[in-house]
Amino acid sequence: MLLIKTLTSSTFKLALIAIGTFGVVVSIIFAYVYLSTASFVRSRSDRAIMTEHASLLDVYRRSGRDGLADLIRQRIADRSFADHVYILADPSSAVLAGSFSQWPPEAATSSGWAEFRAPQAFPGATNPPLVRGMIETVPGGDRLLVGRDIGDLDSFAAQIRAAVISCVALIFVLAAVASILVTRRTVGRIEAINATSGAIMASGLDKRIPLRGTNDEWDRVAENLNRMLDRIETLMGEVKQVSDNLAHDLRTPLTRMRGRLEKAFHDKRNGENDQAVIGDTIADLDAVLRIFTSITRIAHIETQMRRGAFRTVNLAEIASEVVELYDAAAEQDGTRLTMVAGGEVLVTGDRDLIFDAIANLVDNAIKHGRTGGRVVVASEQVNGSPVISISDDGRGIPAEQYDQVFKRFYRLEQSRYTPGNGLGLSLVAAVAHLHDARIEMRDNAPGLQFRLWFPAASGQPAK
Repeated sequence: MLLIKTLTSSTFKLALIAIGTFGVVVSIIFAYVYLSTASFVRSRSDRAIMTEHASLLDVYRRSGRDGLADLIRQRIADRSFADHVYILADPSSAVLAGSFSQWPPEAATSSGWAEFRAPQAFPGATNPPLVRGMIETVPGGDRLLVGRDIGDLDSFAAQIRAAVISCVALIFVLAAVASILVTRRTVGRIEAINATSGAIMASGLDKRIPLRGTNDEWDRVAENLNRMLDRIETLMGEVKQVSDNLAHDLRTPLTRMRGRLEKAFHDKRNGENDQAVIGDTIADLDAVLRIFTSITRIAHIETQMRRGAFRTVNLAEIASEVVELYDAAAEQDGTRLTMVAGGEVLVTGDRDLIFDAIANLVDNAIKHGRTGGRVVVASEQVNGSPVISISDDGRGIPAEQYDQVFKRFYRLEQSRYTPGNGLGLSLVAAVAHLHDARIEMRDNAPGLQFRLWFPAASGQPAK
């Protein structure tokens, strides 16, 4: 099954196209090498033949037919010219002197180059030597052939040709085998991903793509997909938790509203009682609407649609306005709310959103701080980074829940009967993310300190 998928995969088809293209290029290169080598070897032989041919013509011009015939007989008898072929024939092609007893029928031309087999030299040979010669008709009508046995050259060219063909065939075979192996490995990894995907769709998000420990690109893809699945599983868990918390938070006011309306429906009409029922119902409806408004606002911030309102603003000035706004509420709870600022602290962002984020942190510090305690809001520059911090001396938050409190509807108090909807810190996290700010939570011993680290601002403060 895997082999069939390998051979029919698009990766293997692309590999075949690459092999074909590469094979054509390699074949052209080898063909050029073969032709160049054969041409070079043959050109050296041709230059030697032309030199010998010119030498014999010079003898013919000086000594005539008889002198040339005597020289040819001497050359044939000389063993150093054993690979040379000489033939001098009259106009009727009768051989006057030469290596063969008759003029080769394949060399019928009157002048120029000729190649032919020479069975006359080896009458019983199944593969007579190959001769390449130069033919010229001299002024008296005689024909002179000067050539050489190029059998060795022909054999050398055949060996080069065979080597080239073998190399090209071997390259094709190795490339095909490598393509099958690589494609098989690729298809195997893809099938593992597909199998895991199918298992996830069938049973749930608890499956993960197996890693082979090779740390190659497929392992990195599998790691990223596994991290994505972890993230999706976490988000699905958060969605479920949000749904459960939202249902719990809405059930209480809706149940109260239904109870009041049902009681009012069965009771006799009473103006004062009816007005009280209507007022309480409106208050509960306002609480429900505030929940949905907060959810919508957080979603709007998380889509980063508010960046158009970014300006250079003074963080210390915004924090001072928040402190002034909550001063009365803090005093009513017996909390000392103070502001510590060391001058301008400029950041680039949405002034209203930064105000809301600081206000939520201050409101939480007052509500969850110690009765008669102290809340300190400070703005400063730390190593060039603008920082706003809100510190209280209350009971704090367990360190293992630092990351949990920013989830929507999350509350430390699990009974969920205390006022609030658990969306304040979610809004702070959304605002921080929009402004590329970092949230830091630290134990204030006692109490808790929130710190928002903003990127350094560019430009001048808005007027």
